[in-house]
Amino acid sequence: MDRREVAAVLAYTGRLDPRTIVTGTGEARDQIAQWQELLDDVPFATDHGWDVREAIRTHILDSPYPILPVDIARRWRAHRRDRLDRHTDPTPAADPDDPVAWRAELLRARHAVAAGVAAPSTHRQINRGGPSRHVEERLREVGSCIPPAVRAELAHYRPTRAARDAAVVQGMPDALGVRCEWCHAPAGAPCRQRRAGPDGAARGNAVRATPHPSRIDLAAVRADGRPIA
Repeated sequence: MDRREVAAVLAYTGRLDPRTIVTGTGEARDQIAQWQELLDDVPFATDHGWDVREAIRTHILDSPYPILPVDIARRWRAHRRDRLDRHTDPTPAADPDDPVAWRAELLRARHAVAAGVAAPSTHRQINRGGPSRHVEERLREVGSCIPPAVRAELAHYRPTRAARDAAVVQGMPDALGVRCEWCHAPAGAPCRQRRAGPDGAARGNAVRATPHPSRIDLAAVRADGRPIA
C-alpha cells in the first residue's frame, strides 16, 4: 500500500475504533510512515478474497485491543499462505527442455496466486458432484472407460463378462440382463450350477461360464418385445 492507501486505512480504522485516532499533525505523519513501513507489501484489496477493510473489521470484532499494522500484515501473510496451500502448479506452456523458462513460468504463476492477481489452481482438489460434462461426452463417444486393449487383456480373467460382451457385439440378446428362472441368479449376475440331490434339493453353487438356455430364451423374448407366456 502507498501513503494514500495507508491514510485511507487509518481513517477507516479510526471510524470503527476511535482509540486509534491521533490528532497532532506530526503524530499523524509518523503514524502513516510507521504503518506504511509494515504494510508496504500488503495490498489494499485483491480480486480474489482479500480486502484490508475486512481484516480490520474482523480484528475489531474479535480482539479487545486496538489494531496494529502488524495485525494486518500477519493476516495478509496467513491469507497468502492459505492460497498457496490450495494451489497446484499447472503444467507450464514453456518447453520442458528449457528449465529456465519452465521455472520462470512456475514462479510467475505462484507469485500471481500469492499476490491475489490469479485464483489458486485446484484441479486436483476433490469436489462435490459427478464427472464434468466433457468427461461424460467423452465416455459416450468411446462407449466405455476401459480401453479396448485393456478389455481384451482382462477377458481371460473375466470369462463371464467377456462372453456377455461378445454376445452383445454379435447382436445376440444380453442374457444376464434378465433374472434366471432356473438357478434364480439375479439380473447382472452369472448363472450357477444346480444339480438335484437324492432328496430333491438343489446341489452345487459353481459359476457357469455361459447362461442357462432358458435364460437366453427369456432374454431373446424380452428383446423382441413379445409377451412372455
